[in-house]
Amino acid sequence: MSEATQARARTSQQKVAAGLKRRYRAELRFRSYGIAAVALGLLFVAFLFFSIISKGYTAFEQTFVRLEVSYAADKIDPDGKRAPADLEGANYEALVRQALRERFPEVTERGDLRKLYGLLSGSAETVVRARVLADPNRIGSRETLWLMADDHVDMLVKGHIDRNVPEDERSIDDRELGWIDRLTAEHRVEVRFNPKFLTGGDSREPEQAGVRGAVMGSLFTLLVTLFLSFPIGVAAAVYLEEFAKRNRLTDIIEVNINNLAAVPSIVFGLLGLAMFIQFFGLPRSAPLVGGLVLTLMTLPTIIITSRAALKAVPPSIREAAFGMGASPVQAVLHHVLPLAMPGMLTGAIIGMARALGESAPLLMIGMVAFIADVPKTLSDPATVLPVQVYLWASSPERAFVERTSGAIMVLLAFLLVMNAAAVFLRSRFERRW
Repeated sequence: MSEATQARARTSQQKVAAGLKRRYRAELRFRSYGIAAVALGLLFVAFLFFSIISKGYTAFEQTFVRLEVSYAADKIDPDGKRAPADLEGANYEALVRQALRERFPEVTERGDLRKLYGLLSGSAETVVRARVLADPNRIGSRETLWLMADDHVDMLVKGHIDRNVPEDERSIDDRELGWIDRLTAEHRVEVRFNPKFLTGGDSREPEQAGVRGAVMGSLFTLLVTLFLSFPIGVAAAVYLEEFAKRNRLTDIIEVNINNLAAVPSIVFGLLGLAMFIQFFGLPRSAPLVGGLVLTLMTLPTIIITSRAALKAVPPSIREAAFGMGASPVQAVLHHVLPLAMPGMLTGAIIGMARALGESAPLLMIGMVAFIADVPKTLSDPATVLPVQVYLWASSPERAFVERTSGAIMVLLAFLLVMNAAAVFLRSRFERRW
């Protein structure tokens, strides 16, 4: 081999080596960019969860004040007849106020007394009434009770109100601050688990507000959505994929299904308002109507994913069924559909997760109304968790900030339970071929 040929070979080798180094560096940069993008995404997610949890975990706690309440017979049942109507309508608020005045006998001015009474939540008299109705023999006795504090006291005890700022810049003045410090020094103030947040309905008072009404509304709405959208979506997918002839009509149907999957959700709310409420006369703000609206919204997603699951089943499954003498319906129902069911459940998970987080279409049918009672049927007025989060986030009280984050935590837990159930069902139906 001549020297010129050897030189050209060395030059080619050097170019190849340099090119390899450039490709290796480019690959390393690409991998670094991917790792950085994943790390940044995880960082944002971690920050989001930290922000929600750090603001919302205190919603599961509430400040309580210990007082000695006297069940004075002259205020509860002056006639001594123990009539249920008299016991129900007695002035229990006077008993709670008397307990406060006993702790602070030096407070005599009307304005100061009004502030003193404001240390306790309006639910205090409800607690006293429930104790008397549960056992009328308590009348004439004295009992120590832990009564719920007002939201301003609760925010102060939890550290959300800075006591070191000037008096005119905080919601609690120096006089109230001294009363709270005195109760704290006497071990009469405690922060305890707040079951009412999970068991109560909505309220204008932050300390009494709970998420049970919204949870039940979401549950009823999603049940209606699931029982309508899943069978209809699966049936439509099976027909279009397995039995429908390929013609202009089916092409138009497929195009419209794909387009409906991208339609903004508020359009479905307007459709539900016009169709279900104005035309059919169904009740506003009811889980039944909400479920019907969300069914319209989730159907395209379920149909598309179900058709993809049916396409993923190997043709050999159908051919083997036909070879054994099965009819097209038997082949689909007994062989193709069971194998496609895990993919269909995945589509249902996606559709239901989207439905769980939707609020815009439900606002259009009136589910933004203030609902204090917990719904018991599909036609009762109700709200859902995303709308409840929206309502609390727009409230001016500081205590609703933690309620908002707490409701988001409940919403995430609701979603995790749904996904866990879907994963269980998916693994239960999954088959290998």
